[in-house]
Amino acid sequence: MHRRLACLTAAALTLAPVADAQTVPAKNWTAPAGRIYAQQLSDETMKAHAELLSVTFHGVPPGMSDTYTMFAGSYADRIGNPDDPDDIDVSKKGITIVDPRWHRTKDASPKFVVLMPLRDRSGANIGLIVYAFKVPVASNQYERSLYLKALDLRDALAKRIPSYAALFASAK
Repeated sequence: MHRRLACLTAAALTLAPVADAQTVPAKNWTAPAGRIYAQQLSDETMKAHAELLSVTFHGVPPGMSDTYTMFAGSYADRIGNPDDPDDIDVSKKGITIVDPRWHRTKDASPKFVVLMPLRDRSGANIGLIVYAFKVPVASNQYERSLYLKALDLRDALAKRIPSYAALFASAK
């Protein structure tokens, strides 16, 4: 019985499709040629906060519908990538996801990620902002302080966003 099970397991493993680690999702949006205001905000946030690994802005670009994408952020090569289902949940439902990434082996170093509704000056939810923080070890000891830091960063940012459309205007 054990030998038969081992053979079946081996056969199942060899038939399973292998995901290509280099597969890049197809872009669903192309940024304009010039830098947009959201990119300016991302760059300024990264420059001012050495504790961040990244900050990214997500939502549906003007003139599109149900095309959730990263439209600005600290990884220029990811701009225009389709949002994951959890990103879309934050945008549509207004929820916050706190992700300590304890067991993510594909990440090069430990990090703490907060996905939260992006807000404008009036307090309206207008998309998604994602903050990834550097942490020295994979541990939950940083959850409270980094979640509060993400709230502070997001709320300070909101004061600089008059509207969602303003995020797509040319940077000054």
